[in-house]
Amino acid sequence: MKQLRNIILVITTLFIIAGCTHKTPYTNRSQMIFMSSEEELALGEQSYKQALSQAKVVNNTYDSKRVKAIGEKIAAAANRPDFKWEFNLVENTAMNAFCLPGGKVVVYTGILKAAKNDAQLATVMSHEVAHALARHGAERVSSSKIQQGIQLLGNVVLATTAPEFTNTFNQAYGIGTELGVMLPYGRLQESEADEIGIYLMAKAGYNPYEALNFWKNMSDGKESTNEFFSTHPSSETRIEDIKNVITKMERK
Repeated sequence: MKQLRNIILVITTLFIIAGCTHKTPYTNRSQMIFMSSEEELALGEQSYKQALSQAKVVNNTYDSKRVKAIGEKIAAAANRPDFKWEFNLVENTAMNAFCLPGGKVVVYTGILKAAKNDAQLATVMSHEVAHALARHGAERVSSSKIQQGIQLLGNVVLATTAPEFTNTFNQAYGIGTELGVMLPYGRLQESEADEIGIYLMAKAGYNPYEALNFWKNMSDGKESTNEFFSTHPSSETRIEDIKNVITKMERK
């Protein structure tokens, strides 16, 4: 009876989760999110403070002022007055940037090697802002919870029917969900952030064709990677997808 109650509890939880659907901006993709916006924003604020406390923030330089000016234009285009926008340049050689829930944007100095003008810098910043607008972080957390629930359900069922296969199931499930669900899911979110980012940077007044040059710069001197084992699409794929997004945008 206890195992039966566990099965019922898991199934009920999954149905509740399935009811928490949202739509992404611009792309209108259906999402399953069961973290509240308030929880997400609080987590973003906390993570942002922690990140800055461990970083060397660059202030009052030409590039730090560029980051803030470009960020303000993108924030205006995003039209999220509930976000408490902040834009900071951080001393770090990694070619990276990120945006936490609530509009907390951090740009690493390393990315300036690939972002050779304001429009190219707007490309990466719009991409990161798009992640926050589309609530990709909360969506990943929700997806992980669902996977855990399904795995629990599988273990409960096997415990009553074929307990000798439990370890094999868990190993196969872990590998299968990583390669068949989580990595493709990550690539989907990255491509979606690229698309939303193109709309944002264009709305903010930047030339979207510079996004193509940015990703070409990012791929210079690097070997092409196998997307199947990556959370990110290759630069070649991104460039082709962005071309399609720009064409679609210009037809509207």
